[in-house]
Amino acid sequence: MAPHAEDHNHAEREPAAIVHEPGLSKEKAKFQPALPSIPKFEDKYEERAHLKGRLAAAFRIFGKFGFDEGVAGHITVRDPVETDTFWVNPFGLAFSLIKASDLIRVNEQGEIVDHGPIKRLNTAAFMIHSAIHQARPDVNAACHSHSIYGRSFCSLGRPLDIISQDSCSFYNDHVLYENFNGIVLSEVEGKQIAQTLGDKKAALLQNHGLLTVGETIEAAVFWFVSMEKCCHAQLMADAAANGRGGLTKKVGDEEAAYTYKTVGTPFAGWFSAKPLFDVIHKETDGEYLR
Repeated sequence: MAPHAEDHNHAEREPAAIVHEPGLSKEKAKFQPALPSIPKFEDKYEERAHLKGRLAAAFRIFGKFGFDEGVAGHITVRDPVETDTFWVNPFGLAFSLIKASDLIRVNEQGEIVDHGPIKRLNTAAFMIHSAIHQARPDVNAACHSHSIYGRSFCSLGRPLDIISQDSCSFYNDHVLYENFNGIVLSEVEGKQIAQTLGDKKAALLQNHGLLTVGETIEAAVFWFVSMEKCCHAQLMADAAANGRGGLTKKVGDEEAAYTYKTVGTPFAGWFSAKPLFDVIHKETDGEYLR
């Protein structure tokens, strides 16, 4: 469970009623070690370098989890210097090989304004992510790939059931995009996806795959990893329940809403991703930062 603590550095991100680990009294919570805070930067160019490193690490995480499928899939992060541009992976480079120096930066017209050795842009990546970044100023990162359980679940044309503590992260915070018109190559469909997403953190793109967004690259990555696992869990749970001639047990609305306040917040997403990024850094010895 992603915990909360009394921390004025991110107090504006957290609901006032939930400031400590559920089941822990406020008195006992005072003696818990402080949680880390989301990094803040005065120098926007320093922030850019940091975010490029985190984006490269995000691709290594996706590669580790097998979320790649040929050349499909993309993750973006808004540039903190020129905020009407974003960084994305060059088309055709394996997730597990991506370094910070490989990333390309794209403006709202789809022009590559900064790049590494490979100057190629995935048109679908631009159409989807550009529309989202323009429609959602609060979104600094977005993830999409054709992960196996996500795309399997998306063929069912239904939202997730809230059947576990983990799925409470998406309680009233994900949507189903029901149109499938092939590869997203038109500006119109990109805008339709962004419009359907609304103010939510995730979308199930029917017959396509998962899409998650976040205020931070870490949160967007964690929501994707978690949603993929929730899809996997529901596919198995539904199969087991059907085999027994029954249905899965759902979490009640009140309990789901309460749990969401702990596991579904922007800070919870950022903090929950920390182990994933730490492991990638250890396993690669930071090679992705080059």
